[in-house]
Amino acid sequence: MAERIRLVEVGPRDGLQNERTPVSVATRIEFIERLIAAGLTTIEAGSFVSEKRVPQMAGSAEVLRAVLPRSDCEFHVLVPNEQGLAAAQAAGAKVVAVFASASETFSRRNINCSIAESIERFRPVLARAKAAGIRVRGYVSCVLGCPYEGEVSVAAVVRVARMLWDEGCYEISLGDTIGVGTPGKARAMLRAVAQAVPLEHLALHCHDTYGQALANILAGLEEGVRAIDCSAGGLGGCPYAPGATGNVATEDVVYMCEGMGLATGVDLDRLVEATNWITLQLRRAPASRVAAALMAKRAVTLS
Repeated sequence: MAERIRLVEVGPRDGLQNERTPVSVATRIEFIERLIAAGLTTIEAGSFVSEKRVPQMAGSAEVLRAVLPRSDCEFHVLVPNEQGLAAAQAAGAKVVAVFASASETFSRRNINCSIAESIERFRPVLARAKAAGIRVRGYVSCVLGCPYEGEVSVAAVVRVARMLWDEGCYEISLGDTIGVGTPGKARAMLRAVAQAVPLEHLALHCHDTYGQALANILAGLEEGVRAIDCSAGGLGGCPYAPGATGNVATEDVVYMCEGMGLATGVDLDRLVEATNWITLQLRRAPASRVAAALMAKRAVTLS
């Protein structure tokens, strides 16, 4: 059997949260169901943040309750504080995610507190989650660059990743928030972080602003990373990172991994169908080379 890669589909949360076109709860639920039908089993379903701050994530409790009965999938939700955790727990969450930045300026611009203060804020969240049997995943943003500071030191990334690991996160997702990383830098960063957090507990979360996401993921795979965050159709961006484009497209990651003999468990045709459906609702084209190629091929065949 081929070695298995675990994909964390972030489209329904990280992908949709910055879209300008309003997305209803029913649409988000349907999107998740279509992703599940394509074979994706680890999916970010929403976030329990202020609805005024992130209106697209309003109704995340309804979304989570609608999809949770499925025992073959794992659903993640983002929580910023104890209040968010309480709401997620009430909705039945089994896995939550917390986030910190490797950039001091980005942390202050994004969540209005220092890195140290953000970790302090998450300590009671992790303690309560652990007591309730809820697993916590940690995100570290700006691991390969910051929109305000430029270069981010590898030491800073290691320090924040280690803090989240020490606080009890079962996995640390390393995010190139503005997509400025290149393979050499990605490889060096991963090797350094792996000295502080076991490699099997690291994931990569790449944006494709400079077209480097797949190359950086390949570098990560070669280093031994086996968990990749991705977003159907390349949905997503970052409102605090000027010029940042979407996440790496799930279709593109699946095509590359399967072509390398790494199993994803995803039906590419059904995934493209899910992407076409959600981008139609958003009135935009998918930012996925593979989706575009398969759609064009299908159009030629049908003609």
